[in-house]
Amino acid sequence: MRQPVFVYDGDCAFCSSCARFIERRIPSPATVVPWQFADLDDLGLSMAQVEEAVQWVGPDGTVASGPDAIALLLQDAGRLWTVPGRALRFGPVRLAAWPAYRWIADHRHLLPGGTAACSLPVAQRPAAH
Repeated sequence: MRQPVFVYDGDCAFCSSCARFIERRIPSPATVVPWQFADLDDLGLSMAQVEEAVQWVGPDGTVASGPDAIALLLQDAGRLWTVPGRALRFGPVRLAAWPAYRWIADHRHLLPGGTAACSLPVAQRPAAH
């Protein structure tokens, strides 16, 4: 059994800030990794998936995206984190979470820590120096 993995966009400053928060505050045993440094084939993920949303790959190979991935990360952390994790998977909350996640993802370049590169499709982002 391998360790769970939470995959995010490392080119996005907003996403990277959120990932640092996860690593500092949420006691999940998951590896938190930018997709740019992840072995996507080994994780069973495609470029389309990682460009679309954060991803969770469970120890059993289960894949979840967006707020579903966040819910599994929170549930994996245990203790009080389980409550918001379960809430995110509850039908009505889950239905509201997806449009909220999509809005944040589409506007992340405007959020604290976001950069103009966050608003561009990966193919159009400036190359790192």
